[in-house]
Amino acid sequence: MSDVTRILSQIRSGDPSAAEKLLPLVYDELRKLAAARLAQEKPGQTLQATALVHEAYVRLAGGEQPQNWDGRGHFFAAAAEAMRRILIESARRKQRERHGGGRKRLTLEDLDIAVEDAGDDKLLALSEAIDSLAAANARAAELVKLRYFAGLTGREAAGVLNISPRKADQVWAYARAWLLQHLIEMSE
Repeated sequence: MSDVTRILSQIRSGDPSAAEKLLPLVYDELRKLAAARLAQEKPGQTLQATALVHEAYVRLAGGEQPQNWDGRGHFFAAAAEAMRRILIESARRKQRERHGGGRKRLTLEDLDIAVEDAGDDKLLALSEAIDSLAAANARAAELVKLRYFAGLTGREAAGVLNISPRKADQVWAYARAWLLQHLIEMSE
């Protein structure tokens, strides 16, 4: 059992000191995830990787209720979701303040959402589309979150979701096509 899994187990059982031990073990990995995600943002992004990691960690481990993570993969999936929500909140705040809430047409170049340079408008549209995808296919939505927001490869995301890499590729193809269609419909 890895140190992270052991500490997650201690947190689940209610050990108040366990959360303090977790951050030093996962900090570097969370910082890499945050830096990779922020590298895809438009230039001029005011949110820094360190701030994103700290905010995500506070959301994950700072609550009064102990979290029930099933292991390392589940923790990092939760971290990816926390980072996604923080970035969405930041984009919404910027959109309110600077852009007047207007929507712009969004296309996914070559259907490759994992590497597209997404601005605030695109990020909000993508988040809304992912929420709709989750209603249709929760596994596909989780795969998109892991690939796009956590920066995981297809093989890594397959491991977190406990599916084969081949199945992950099939779900990824479905999710990209579904999201493209949904985003086109949203922009019309």
